[in-house]
Amino acid sequence: MPLVAHTPLPTFARLRAEGQKILTPEHARRQDIRELHVGLLNMMPDKALEATERQFFRLLGACNQIVQFYVHPFTIDGLPRGPEAQAHIDRYYEPFEKIKAEGLDALIVSGANVTHPDLPQEAFWEPLTEVFDWAKRNVTSILCSCLATHALVQYCYGIRRTRLPAKRWGVYSHRVVEPRHPLVADINTRFDVPHSRFNELFRADLERVGVRVLVESAEAGVHLATSPDGFRVVFFQGHPEYDTISLLKEYKREVMRYWAGERDDYPPYPENYLSAAAIARLDAYREAVETARRRGLPPPEFPEAELVPALDNTWRDTAKAVFNNWLGLVYQVTDQDRRVPFMPGVDPDNPLGLAF
Repeated sequence: MPLVAHTPLPTFARLRAEGQKILTPEHARRQDIRELHVGLLNMMPDKALEATERQFFRLLGACNQIVQFYVHPFTIDGLPRGPEAQAHIDRYYEPFEKIKAEGLDALIVSGANVTHPDLPQEAFWEPLTEVFDWAKRNVTSILCSCLATHALVQYCYGIRRTRLPAKRWGVYSHRVVEPRHPLVADINTRFDVPHSRFNELFRADLERVGVRVLVESAEAGVHLATSPDGFRVVFFQGHPEYDTISLLKEYKREVMRYWAGERDDYPPYPENYLSAAAIARLDAYREAVETARRRGLPPPEFPEAELVPALDNTWRDTAKAVFNNWLGLVYQVTDQDRRVPFMPGVDPDNPLGLAF
C-alpha cells in the first residue's frame, strides 16, 4: 500500500513524479486501512541526506502489505550540517521528543560519515545510543544500515568492527544461509547487494554473541543479520536501498576529491558494477583528468549522462522483498495501538516463534 504524504516533504513529490502512488492525508482518512508509522533516523551527510530519504521511502512505498505507511524522518545532534541541509531538517524533520511522544511501529537507522577510529568518540554516539535505548523499549523492530549496524553491534555486544586493507566498494553476489527465517522468505537464494565501507563485522564474531546471520557473500562478508531473538534488531552491512546510480555518483565524488588534492590516489572502480564499455570510457576520462591536472586546466566534465544508460540494477527486487517481509512481520506482531510494541501473548524474546 502507498505512502501517505502527511507533511510537505519534497521527497513525496519526487516519488510521485517517478510514478509511485502517494496518498494525501484526506484520501488516507477515507480508507479503512490500518496505519504503520515508521521512523527514519537519517544520519547521512548533507550531500546524501535527501537521496537517502528517497531511497528508504521508495522501498517502504513498494511494500505490498495492506497498510498505510506514515514515515517520520528525524535526525540527532552531533552531525555537522551546512545551512541548506539544516534548513531542510528544520522545515521537514520531526524532533525526537515528538517521535517519542507519539510512538513508532518500526525504526530505520541510516549510516553516517565518521571522523574518529573509535565510534564512541563520535559526537553523535550518545544521541544515537539514546535513540536506540528508547527504541528497544518502545518500537517493535529496528533496522540498521551499514555504519548504524557497526555502531549498535559495538554498543550492544561489545564487538568492534575491523578496518579492511582497502575499501569494500561495489556490487557483490550473496546467498541466503538461513532460508527458514521469515525475513528471507520467497526471495532468490542468490542475489546482489551493493557495499561501500572501509570496515567489517565478521560472521564468527557475530555468531559468538548470538547474532543470527541470514545472508552473506564470499567476497563482501555478512550482509543481513538479526539480534538473537531473530527480529527486534535487523542489521544490514550492505546498501540494498541504493539507487542504480549511487555508486557512480560516489565514484564521481572520489574523482573530484582526487582533483582537489583531498586524496593522493586516483579512485579504483567499484567492483562488479561497470560494464567493459563503461570502464573503457572512464579510462579515457581519467587520461583527460590527468592531462588537465598537469596543465592547470579545469577538470573535464564527468561523463555521467553517457554511463547511466549502461548501468544495471541487480538488487532492487530482492531489497523490496526483504523490506516487504520485514514490514509484514512488524504488522503481524504489533498491536493496532502502535504505542504497544507487542500483542498480548507474544514472547518479546522470540516474537516470531522461531525455532533454530
